[in-house]
Formats: sequence, structure tokens, C-alpha cells
Amino acid sequence: MSDNQVGLVDFAMFRPGENVGTSEWVTVDQPMISGFGDITLDPDPMHVDPEWAAENSAFGRTIAFGFLTMSLLTHLLHSAMGDSNDREHADVGYFLNYGFDRMRLVSPIPVDSRVRGHFKTLENYTDEKDRQMVKFECHIEIEGEERPALIGEWLAIWINK
Repeated sequence: MSDNQVGLVDFAMFRPGENVGTSEWVTVDQPMISGFGDITLDPDPMHVDPEWAAENSAFGRTIAFGFLTMSLLTHLLHSAMGDSNDREHADVGYFLNYGFDRMRLVSPIPVDSRVRGHFKTLENYTDEKDRQMVKFECHIEIEGEERPALIGEWLAIWINK
């Protein structure tokens, strides 16, 4: 087995410096934002109360939670890669989030905005514990805006069974 292949998963597809892809557009609407507030137990009116936000927020309307923006990364990456999250290689192992080396929430996402993700492989290596690591550059674009919602470096790790 090569250094870039674990079980049936071919890590050679993650070539440093190459674009992974761009996702489809996703609309961030009020039900999504409010649902995120509900499940994270965060009732902040800047996010979940359109009337309050219109009257009191500098943005004039609700905005997505920053952690909601971050949580969209998995969906956006799968979309960019043109695959699903079906765990087809679960018999040999699985990917897990390992964290972030750098993450910035550059601009808030106003309600009813469309976003998409752009991904590039920065690194693909085996760490000191012989685990396969992939580092992605991430950029979440807000349609019609110059500044991105998010930029960061996201780490994934392959866990063998």
C-alpha cells in the first residue's frame, strides 16, 4: 500500500496546491438560522428575531451565526467534491474533523443570502502517529459580496479500523 492510500481510500486525489472544487450555492434562510439557534441553545435576537434585528442591529436584519457558517463547511466540501457523505469505506476507516490551523469569520452572512465554498488542498501527509492528514484551504463566498464570510485552514484525519 502506498503512503497516499489507506485501505480503499486514495489520498493521492488530495494533491497539495490543487483546487478540490467549488460547491453549489446554499441559501441561508431564517428557518436555518433559527433552527441552528434552537439546537445550540443560543437565542441571540441578532440571529433569531427579525423584528429585533431590523430595529437594533447594525446589519438591519438577522445574520447567520458564525458557528453556523463554520458548520456548513462539511456540506460545502462534499458538494465541491461531487460526492455524498455515505461512508462507503466505513469497513476500513473514516474521516474525522481534526480542527483548524486558522479560521476567520470575515463577514457576516445576512439572512436569505446564498453562499458557496471554495476548497484547495494545502497539505497531505502522514503525521508522527502514522495517521493520514489532509489540510484544506477554505473560503466561503457570499453571492454579490466582495469579502468572504469565512477563510480558514481545515484539518481532516483518516482513522483506520
